[in-house]
Amino acid sequence: MPTQRSARSRDGGRSRRSILAALGSAGAVVSVSGCLGSVASSEESGREGVDRGDGPHGGDGRPVSVLAAGSLQLAFSEGLRAAVDRPVRVEAHGSVTVARLVAEGKRDPDIVALADTALFDRLVPTDWHAAFATNALVVAYDGESDVGRRVGAADRWFDPLLATDATLGRTDPDLDPLGYRTLFALDLASEHYDRPGLRDALTDSRGVYPETSLLSRFETGDLDTAVVYRSMAEDRGYDYVDLPPEIDLSDPARAEEYGTVSYDLPTGETVRGAPIEYGALARTDADRVVEAFETLVGGAYLADHGFVVPDEHPTYSGDVPRVHRP
Repeated sequence: MPTQRSARSRDGGRSRRSILAALGSAGAVVSVSGCLGSVASSEESGREGVDRGDGPHGGDGRPVSVLAAGSLQLAFSEGLRAAVDRPVRVEAHGSVTVARLVAEGKRDPDIVALADTALFDRLVPTDWHAAFATNALVVAYDGESDVGRRVGAADRWFDPLLATDATLGRTDPDLDPLGYRTLFALDLASEHYDRPGLRDALTDSRGVYPETSLLSRFETGDLDTAVVYRSMAEDRGYDYVDLPPEIDLSDPARAEEYGTVSYDLPTGETVRGAPIEYGALARTDADRVVEAFETLVGGAYLADHGFVVPDEHPTYSGDVPRVHRP
């Protein structure tokens, strides 16, 4: 039987909505829709990179701008900010959107952090990056709905979904690594459970949402289940079912196994299954950015937000600038 977990937020078990309400009453400017958002204090809000000029103190007081994957939003807005002794401004979107915003010159952040290191090679013009954390896919379920409770109690989490017209929520595989990783997991599950055609049986266009709305639809009860990262479920206090390592894309030792599944993007590119790995890039060698980047990839705060940081991380790839070499 799969492991089912009842996750609770770190703040005394309060719901995600109540936490956001408290933030709003405290005067913070918060824009969160699903797992996308821009979180900044009122004096820090605005377009990435507009404050990159020299200030009267050599730029020491200027915020470090971070453009990040949506699943990193809370970890950066809470954990990273608390760990860095200077202002940090975080803007979060789906990783493909983040990569395209940078590649097309629509954002000019100090640091870019993505949920799939392969995107640095595919979309972001760069010679190097650092891998700093891993994650796992889980099935979040609404413990207040009949279908959700049955998913949580089932020996095979997908059986209640196949027996009803309930929709499994997921993100768009053309726009977001979580979307194509969901399809990878379903293909792997077909073999693991000896259940051919599971992906076709569980996927429906009605269950596909932009990263901007998947979690909000789940939180308002419009979805009984959704495939999310474990870190997202932990951060938001969702009930969820752990998937086996053969399926959840968490195990580096199973890289060859994961690589047997793939998805064809509209661009004609094919992405293949691989262990989940987060990567980051510092786009300037300013002291304030180097300090923040070292803290970001150092990983000390990430475990509190449901991420896994392997002992060997961070690892570096490509022509790493001297100031960023470990």
